Amino acid sequence: MAPSNDHPGEYAADDPVKLIAVRDTALSLDEVFKAVGDDAAGGTALFVGTVRDHDGGVDVDALAYSSHPSAEAEMRRIAEKVAAEYPVRALAAVHRVGDLRVGDLAVVVAVSCPHRGEAFEACRKLIDDLKHEVPIWKHQRFSDGTEEWVGAC
Repeated sequence: MAPSNDHPGEYAADDPVKLIAVRDTALSLDEVFKAVGDDAAGGTALFVGTVRDHDGGVDVDALAYSSHPSAEAEMRRIAEKVAAEYPVRALAAVHRVGDLRVGDLAVVVAVSCPHRGEAFEACRKLIDDLKHEVPIWKHQRFSDGTEEWVGAC
């Protein structure tokens, strides 16, 4: 019997945005992965942004993220836009604010779709758009005593 293209799992879910948050507490990979679980999803893509120990050839000692009060609403707007462009079964995005150390999780996003290619594409679109559009700023402090502010994410 030939596979049917009329299965509802081949399409976007009615309400795919499962988790959107800006938090001042540690992020959880398990929470985000669990939020995008969907029996109709054949592919789940997960992106984890971590604090690295350098930037632009200079050692990073510490950093802090701060956000505008609209940041979470902007994350939701972008998530809904991505869900409208791809057959998203489930989507989640969380971003950390406050003081972070090297190795800490700064952002975790995940997308589940019927197929892996769609999941990869939608996850990439989600993190790229969040990085460019959400009003979250990074204040980096370097080992040489200098510091810098970096715009949106």
